Amino acid sequence: MRRLYFAATATFWIAVLGFWAGSALTPVTRQPAVAADRDITAAELARHATPADCWMAIRGSVYDLTGYLPDHPSRPSIIEPWCGKEATDAYNTKSKGRAHSGEADAMLPKYRIGRFVTGSAQ
Repeated sequence: MRRLYFAATATFWIAVLGFWAGSALTPVTRQPAVAADRDITAAELARHATPADCWMAIRGSVYDLTGYLPDHPSRPSIIEPWCGKEATDAYNTKSKGRAHSGEADAMLPKYRIGRFVTGSAQ
């Protein structure tokens, strides 16, 4: 019984050390650098108003949500009217008075492409 205990313990620690060595030798993958923050006007935003090219301004930032539309939990027809528009109120209330989840807020930066500016100059 004692031999079995020592063999199991040794096997466990060898596996732990193996995993540790493997993770130490694996190159670190870093997040790509965020593109330079650019200003996006309402006119430019409006040019991206279709489900095949859907940008939205939410809380002062512009997001390219084209790739996310098929994955959104609700049907696309709920979101599509907001493509090419300032959609903060719709996002904050889901058009029903309920806020989006923290998970949704955490996903937004992945789709951020710039800062929404209300002036006409770019």
